[in-house]
Amino acid sequence: MGALAIAVPYVLFVWWFSTGTVLLLVGLSLRYGRLLKAGAAMLFVASLAGVAASSQAAGAAGAYCVFTCAILLWGAIEISLLAGWITGPRPEPCPRNCATTDRVWFALQATAYHEFALIATAGLVFALTWDAPNQLGWWTFAALLALRQSAKINLFLGVRTLNDELLPAQVSFLKSYFARKPINALFPISVTLASAAAAGLAAAAVDAEPGFDALCLSLLAALVALGALEHWFMVLPLPVVDLWRWSVRAPPAKVAPMCEPAARPVLSVIPGGATAAERPVAKNAALLARQRLEDQFRQAYRDRQVGDAIPIAPERVGAGQQNASTGINRIAEGRAP
Repeated sequence: MGALAIAVPYVLFVWWFSTGTVLLLVGLSLRYGRLLKAGAAMLFVASLAGVAASSQAAGAAGAYCVFTCAILLWGAIEISLLAGWITGPRPEPCPRNCATTDRVWFALQATAYHEFALIATAGLVFALTWDAPNQLGWWTFAALLALRQSAKINLFLGVRTLNDELLPAQVSFLKSYFARKPINALFPISVTLASAAAAGLAAAAVDAEPGFDALCLSLLAALVALGALEHWFMVLPLPVVDLWRWSVRAPPAKVAPMCEPAARPVLSVIPGGATAAERPVAKNAALLARQRLEDQFRQAYRDRQVGDAIPIAPERVGAGQQNASTGINRIAEGRAP
């Protein structure tokens, strides 16, 4: 009972602090991407080495060390997913109004590489701790894997509270694969199995003799109980995101572009410019010739009107017409009449 009393607050703190730290680091990945990638790779290697080394120690220190290293190993892989580095061959939102089979296939493609990374890491942990006296590292990672897969499937099938506000912008496409429903058919089975496993581990920890086994069972019981609690958070209207509000970086506010005033035409006077009287007037010879031709036609029309009113001798009329036609021909040729 004493081991369980100590293990519960420790697991609570590690669960809360590690989740917030992962979210905080992922929020910095857009600015310090290369540095965070190098840090996540070093954390993965160091945690894996810590699991291998501490699994050889069957004591209280070894139990806490291997449990913590397993949590850090899981956190390194979660950083690669939430930062958008290792997702899947189709990191895109789910198309709307697609068939159920297509939706399942698209969801598998969205995080396939991440799932393979988790399975491969679980295999490494199992291989490193196969003959070790301390198996807590393997059981911790296996419990995390089972609980997380159950949570993902329930989010896909539909739950009341998604808590998707914690998802970073890099993997916001995953929200399109979540469904909001009061409950789904798998949820009662998932939460019942998780709660029963936590209760069984807690009972075994109480019945075990004080020492290493009781401590390992207590740590596992607290971890599985938190996994069951996370399942309950999916159907209860509780502000769970407030637990990690300190670690979520708010996106930068979009500043509306300032509309520049339209440029007003400016009338400028060039000193020393020529005045209207001094400007040379360009004249076109063709326009002058056309103007003269029009004037000649008008004059001929007036003469004809006058001739209709005053009788004129035939010889004079013929001479006048000959002169008018001669003048018109000269104007058409561009010569003065």
